[in-house]
Amino acid sequence: MTTDDLGYDLPLSAPARRIVSLVPSITEALATDVPDRLVGATDWCTHPAGLAVTRVRGTKNPDLAAIRFLAPDLVVANQEENRELDVRRLRDAGVPVWVTAIETVPQALASLARLYDEALGLAAPPWLVRARSCWAGPPPAARGRVAVPVWRDPWMVVGPRTYTGDLLRRLGWTHAYDEGEDRYPHVDLAALDTADLDLVLLPDEPYVFTADDGPEAFTRVPTRLVSGRLLTWYGPAMVEAYDLLSS
Repeated sequence: MTTDDLGYDLPLSAPARRIVSLVPSITEALATDVPDRLVGATDWCTHPAGLAVTRVRGTKNPDLAAIRFLAPDLVVANQEENRELDVRRLRDAGVPVWVTAIETVPQALASLARLYDEALGLAAPPWLVRARSCWAGPPPAARGRVAVPVWRDPWMVVGPRTYTGDLLRRLGWTHAYDEGEDRYPHVDLAALDTADLDLVLLPDEPYVFTADDGPEAFTRVPTRLVSGRLLTWYGPAMVEAYDLLSS
């Protein structure tokens, strides 16, 4: 008997061969390493391009009947991205669900390694080996204070106890909203556009900030458009994030 990240027992008698992924970043990993085993994914699973599997709607409203119809021997979910209600309903229907719980870079590396080993029966893939090496060292010299909005009107930012916040720290940034209870707090635009910040990173997900939608709101603090995948996806994107964001 093996357990997922939340300690739930999964009766896996053999490596999973038919997998539905409800986590876009893990979908990318599985499609990269075991494309023959991936039979279903959400509409938000956009990488790799051209992924040809059955779509089962979104991360927050998966089509449970479609998932059951695919007869998976494993569904992969995430504590933050997917609803506990959907996980429970799948389990009640006899579908094994492996839930990941990831709030830091080390947790991502360990969680994915265990998923591959215990659920897939595979050694760590090359991207995971490289990601371990990339993120093993100490953070670079301090780069300043940064904030990452994830929505506008109302403005919301990445807060404490998040994978993104930990990744920023490991890139040498001081995460400006790293305290409090709310993991994605609402903030006033005036509070964001202050001399207290050295940079505001504007990702393209979940809100799609663009050159014409986002930077114009800031008159004091510099902004930089960035791929949301690099900031929030664990999996192969972890290597790209280190390569592209560490300088």
